[in-house]
Amino acid sequence: MNIYVGNLNWQMTSEDLQELFAPYGEVSSAKIVTDKFKNDRSKGFGFVEMADDDAAKTAIAALHDTDIQGRKIVVNESQPRPEGERRSGGGGGFKKSFGGGGSRGGFGGGGNRGGGYGGGGRDRGNGGGGYNRY
Repeated sequence: MNIYVGNLNWQMTSEDLQELFAPYGEVSSAKIVTDKFKNDRSKGFGFVEMADDDAAKTAIAALHDTDIQGRKIVVNESQPRPEGERRSGGGGGFKKSFGGGGSRGGFGGGGNRGGGYGGGGRDRGNGGGGYNRY
C-alpha cells in the first residue's frame, strides 16, 4: 500500500520517515518529496510504501494526527491522481510574459516585472496580473 504523509517537519529525511513506519511492518520505500529548484529542500510531505496492507492500515491509524518533530502529521492512504490531471504553473520569463500561473493546467508564471496576459487554470481561474509593457 502507498501511504501519503503530510505536514512533515522540513528537516525530516527519508531515513527518518522509514524509521517512523518500520515498527509497524516492512517498509518497501520511504521518500520525502523535495523541490529540485530550491536546493532539494523538503516540500513537507512524502510517501511510504508498505508490502502488507494490514500493517499499513495499522500504521496509518497509529500515526495520523500525532506530533512528530514538533508537527502534527497527516497520514492516509495515497490516492492516485485522476488520469490527465497535472499541476502546472511554472514558466515565466523576463519582460513580456504570456503567463499568469494558476492551478491545474495554467499557462506558466507571470513575468519578471509582475504580469503577463493573465491566464489561469481551468479550475478557479487563478490568473496573473494584466499586460505590462517593460
